[in-house]
Amino acid sequence: MDVALIGGGIMSATLGMLLKQLEPSWDIQIYERLGDVALESSNPWNNAGTGHSALCELNYTPERADGTIDISSAVKVNEQFQVSRQFWSHLVGSGQLPEPSQFINSTPHMSFVWGEANVEYLRKRYEALKDHPLFAGMEFSTDARTIRSWTPLMIPGRKKSQPIAATRIASGTDVDFGALTHHLTSSLIAGGAGFTTEVKVTNLSRQRDGLWKLSLRSDLGGTPLAPVTARFVFVGAGGYALGLLQKSGIKEIRGYGGFPVSGEFLRTDNPDLVAQHRTKVYGKAAVGSPPMSVPHLDLRVVDGTGSLMFGPYAGFSPKFLKTGSVLDLFASIRWHNIVPMVAAGLSNLGLVKYLIGQLAARQSTKFAELQQFVPNAKPEDWYRITAGQRVQVIKKDKKKLGVLQFGTEVVAAADGSIAGLLGASPGASTAVPIMVSLVEKCFPDRIEAWRPALVGMIPSYGKHLSDDPKLAEKTLASTAKVLGIHP
Repeated sequence: MDVALIGGGIMSATLGMLLKQLEPSWDIQIYERLGDVALESSNPWNNAGTGHSALCELNYTPERADGTIDISSAVKVNEQFQVSRQFWSHLVGSGQLPEPSQFINSTPHMSFVWGEANVEYLRKRYEALKDHPLFAGMEFSTDARTIRSWTPLMIPGRKKSQPIAATRIASGTDVDFGALTHHLTSSLIAGGAGFTTEVKVTNLSRQRDGLWKLSLRSDLGGTPLAPVTARFVFVGAGGYALGLLQKSGIKEIRGYGGFPVSGEFLRTDNPDLVAQHRTKVYGKAAVGSPPMSVPHLDLRVVDGTGSLMFGPYAGFSPKFLKTGSVLDLFASIRWHNIVPMVAAGLSNLGLVKYLIGQLAARQSTKFAELQQFVPNAKPEDWYRITAGQRVQVIKKDKKKLGVLQFGTEVVAAADGSIAGLLGASPGASTAVPIMVSLVEKCFPDRIEAWRPALVGMIPSYGKHLSDDPKLAEKTLASTAKVLGIHP
């Protein structure tokens, strides 16, 4: 085959659709270990589904030592999400994706803080972002009545003397990446791609003729299956990508390790509560807490029904997938990544302390964190769910030791014949730009020929919307119109 996609998540589906537009004649095959697509990290209940665009996530706008706000990460993430919106708009417009309300819906994004220092931080963040073309329409308020009109659930029961502040952008979205993955995969299959479920890729090896050999077995009975070969392989297997890339033997994976972190959320389906919170609200992580701990209260719309999720509460499991093995972490250790993993652990003792604290915390303590957002929350309205398993990237730093990286990273062989994706948030929301960068890295000799098609699908390709306010305004308006969301 021309392309083998390992894993049936949003990344494989996105790359498959991208390559199908660029090379319609290519033979693309998808291999999924489970019985359907989007059952791990792309599942709507395994991710926050925010449509990460840095409109409300405060960890993307840190305060510098001099008190100013660094917005560079926020602008970068927003730019990336706009690329995803453009590609989805192209697929909707060309009939390759269905009615967009089946996977994306307008949902205002808010930031909410309390305490004088945090109120001042949010005010400075607002001033730094409000005139940026990608953050147009941001509102700021310290008035409880105004904030209550934005989100009625979070003000009743709160002390009037408590300093509070919030920002709001009406153009935020809620994205069901599970539904989007299903639609992308269905469109791929309709276009001639092959899709095989309940089959596990157990090994990857390079043949003398340059093709990649994929060893397969049935994931139900463990029966070995006939191997297949591919000219290009993408490993989009979530937490299992690290192990498969290690088995491939490419030198580029040397030094990489992974640290698994599981998560829990409190969820309510009470329609009265959902009706009072039609937004997504991110708070500020406690001092010393890792970026993954940023608390948020999210409206989720899945299959047309709204629910609320609050969290995350961190947990620990050595598994690299929810359906993985307790031996996953230990099986990932190699001679070349021992030093980076140990060094990353020693330099992140705060994270270890945070995880231990989360694991030891009583349920009443965890519920009290929700009550900081929703003072009148009642335990009987909420229940606990386990979210997806995340594997954070560990790699060598400049000193050849190790660093824990919060984000995603493409690892590709020098000849571009195989690539994989490691890491976690904000992955799903930025799937399109990540896969575009992968295509550029793995097919450099074809990019110029593909450029007209790429520009046709992503009009801002090769440009930065943040550098051109008029282009940014035009792009946001046009994609909003096609996707049926707030401009």
